[in-house]
Amino acid sequence: MGPPLPLQGGVEEAGLRASLSPEPALAVWRGAPQSGLFAMGSLFPLSLLLFLAAAYLGVGSALGRGTERARGSKGSSPTPSGTSVPFWVRVNPEFVAVPPGGSVWLNCSNSCPQPQSSSLRTRLQQGKTLRGPGWVLYQLLDVRAWSSQAHCFVTCAGKTRWATARITAYKPPHSVILEPPVLEGRKYTLRCHVTHVFPVGYLVVTLRCGGRIIYSESLERFTGLDLANVTLTYEFPAGPRDFWQPVICHARLNLDGLVVRSSSAPITLMIAWSPVPTALASCSIAALVGILLAVGAVYLYKYLAMKSPE
Repeated sequence: MGPPLPLQGGVEEAGLRASLSPEPALAVWRGAPQSGLFAMGSLFPLSLLLFLAAAYLGVGSALGRGTERARGSKGSSPTPSGTSVPFWVRVNPEFVAVPPGGSVWLNCSNSCPQPQSSSLRTRLQQGKTLRGPGWVLYQLLDVRAWSSQAHCFVTCAGKTRWATARITAYKPPHSVILEPPVLEGRKYTLRCHVTHVFPVGYLVVTLRCGGRIIYSESLERFTGLDLANVTLTYEFPAGPRDFWQPVICHARLNLDGLVVRSSSAPITLMIAWSPVPTALASCSIAALVGILLAVGAVYLYKYLAMKSPE
């Protein structure tokens, strides 16, 4: 027979001691002397009962250990090979805007207990990488494209998931300046300067007079990848309703959902008298002088007539 089974609790321990220690049981029967045949016949059922009790307790202990092993394995059983594990992948931030040439860190996190691989795919230049339990930090350098994407991939138990981040590089205008209007002929020349802006291809410049849009232009035809200075010139045929109204220049960047606005200081549109041609002015003055002389001559004649003796 093999070694005795481990003890399982107080009741089994007491019963097991009784079955392994025959001296006390024999002592009980010695207290009641009987004939040899009766004694032997009486001891046989007792021994059989003790053997059955020990066997029952041993089986119970084995079953108890089996149950404990089953419970332990149920709580910590590894995932069978080839079985997919539900998990999520996230990237933070999902949308970020940086100045042209700047850098940014992306945090790629996941809920996989034992990820097989983690990587970042993007056209941007990658820098340092930092790793920890359930996360990876990726650095992106020299961001100059106005709109880019970065995809974070994680493989867990043969299943691959990913999350996407969007990186936008832009620079709001450093300044928006509207020059004082200049009257040329019958039109006012309006000149607006937008400085150090990117990307210029997504810039819209608008002129307003008294809240009314008088001109707007989109610069989508420009595709430069550097900071730019923009000057907008417009000849405005102002009417009576436009005088004494504020004129403002607005600059707006439309970045597919992200709108950046800047405006100039308002300038009041004043009434300006256009210069009169010299020949016309001379004729007007000569005509006025002639009229005055004629009127003066008439009054002088009447005055002399009244003073003359009858």
